[in-house]
Amino acid sequence: MLLVLQVLLSCSHVFHRNCLEAYEKFTGRKTCPMCRKNQYQTRVIHDGAQMYRARCATRIQACWKGYRVRKWYKHFRQTSPPKDPKLRKKFFEEKLSDISDRLVRCCDPDIDGLFSEIDRSIAISHNVFHQLDQKCNPEMSEADWEKIQLQAVRQEILDCPICIMPLCPNTEEHSRPSGRPAALLSCSHVFHQSCLQAFEEFALGEGLVCPLCRSPYQKKIFSY
Repeated sequence: MLLVLQVLLSCSHVFHRNCLEAYEKFTGRKTCPMCRKNQYQTRVIHDGAQMYRARCATRIQACWKGYRVRKWYKHFRQTSPPKDPKLRKKFFEEKLSDISDRLVRCCDPDIDGLFSEIDRSIAISHNVFHQLDQKCNPEMSEADWEKIQLQAVRQEILDCPICIMPLCPNTEEHSRPSGRPAALLSCSHVFHQSCLQAFEEFALGEGLVCPLCRSPYQKKIFSY
C-alpha cells in the first residue's frame, strides 16, 4: 500500500489519493476527513514509496550480508582448526569422517558382482576338492559295495540321520515307489540322496565327509 500515490493537504494531513477522491465523491464537498478544513490544497508526495523502497533495500542487503557471513563462517570452520585441544580433536574427526563419506560416494561397488565372484570361487574350490578325493580314493568295485551294503544292513538303520524320516516306505505302501532314492556311503552309513546332496551343497569349499563319522567317502545311489 505504500507504493500507492499519496497526497499532502494544506492542513498537513496525508491520505492516499484514491481514498481522498472516494471520500470527496461520497460527501460531495471538499473537506479534510481529519480536521474538516474546507477548500484545502493538495500536493502529490512520494515519501511513503521512498521509505518502502528503503526498507526493502535494507532487508535485501541484510539477507545478502547474512548469507555471505554464514558462508564465510562455514568455510572458516572447515579450513581453520580451533586451538582448544578438545575442539581441535573433534574438528579433525569431522574432517576425516567427511573425507571418508566423499570417498564412499565416489566409489560404485558392485555388490552383486562381488557375491557372484565369491560363489564362482567356492564352486571351483569344491570341484578341486572333489577331483582330489577321486584321485586319492579310486573307484570301489561291486564286490566292495556288496560288503558295505551287508554291513549297513547289519546296522539296521531305518531312518535318515539328516531328516529323521524313514529310508524305506511302509509295508502298506510297498507296492508303489517311495520317490526318494537313498545314498550308501563307503563308510556304510545310509542317507536320503536329496538330504546328502543338500548337506554337500552346504559344505562347499570343504572336503566331502560323512555327516555322522566325518570320514571321506564315496557314494552309491540305489532305491529300496
